[in-house]
Amino acid sequence: MQRAKLERYLNQYLRPEQFRDYCPNGLQVEGAAEVNHVVTGVTASLALIEAAIAAGADTLLVHHGFFWRGEDLRIVGIRRVRIARIMNHNINLFAYHLPLDAHAEVGNNQVFAQQLGLEVNGHFGDQQIACQGQLKQQHSLQTWSQEIAQSLQRVPHVIGELERPIHRVAWCTGAAQHMFEEAIALGVDVFLSGEISEQTVHLSRESGVAYIAAGHHATERFGVQSLGQHLAQRFNLRHQYIEIENPI
Repeated sequence: MQRAKLERYLNQYLRPEQFRDYCPNGLQVEGAAEVNHVVTGVTASLALIEAAIAAGADTLLVHHGFFWRGEDLRIVGIRRVRIARIMNHNINLFAYHLPLDAHAEVGNNQVFAQQLGLEVNGHFGDQQIACQGQLKQQHSLQTWSQEIAQSLQRVPHVIGELERPIHRVAWCTGAAQHMFEEAIALGVDVFLSGEISEQTVHLSRESGVAYIAAGHHATERFGVQSLGQHLAQRFNLRHQYIEIENPI
């Protein structure tokens, strides 16, 4: 399919204009006019770019792209190397950040919920990115944490009494520890995110609300894979997700 058609579809499907984001969403680097082979990944690191080149992809679709607010926007150093590799191989780079977190079908929070047996009952936080809901089956904090570890193949950081029953849950993938106080106000039993800060531990202990940090990268692998699969099915494109290990 034509790159321009793919760009129009992605923007219609993900609606980036509805979000105040930290980066430009959509086509960030223009490459081949014809799209046949899409590689998806979490972050447009040099390792992922090299893997996409080796795979013969013409398009790279990621959650974390380039040109973040507050960064030095000059095309120098590491950014120059990354962009040069993309442009030298005529690869399109598409990146969707908050639109991919929040999407009701392929969004990180939605697909993550499906993986962990969560029912979505509502949303909260700035721009309604975070989710609240409940477990389909009640667990203790310990048993649910073990299920998370098995699903993500990564042991999460868990703050709270391991034997306490868990029913009501709030969650937001990635770096969402700043939403913890809002989650506490909702009356949930546990808040799950990707990252944790030093002060989060004290807030969890003092509020009695458990906190699970399951990894920024690990919790945000699902959305971009689902989006890639969606595109492959709809447009008969070749899709390949490439995992670049990241312990954070």
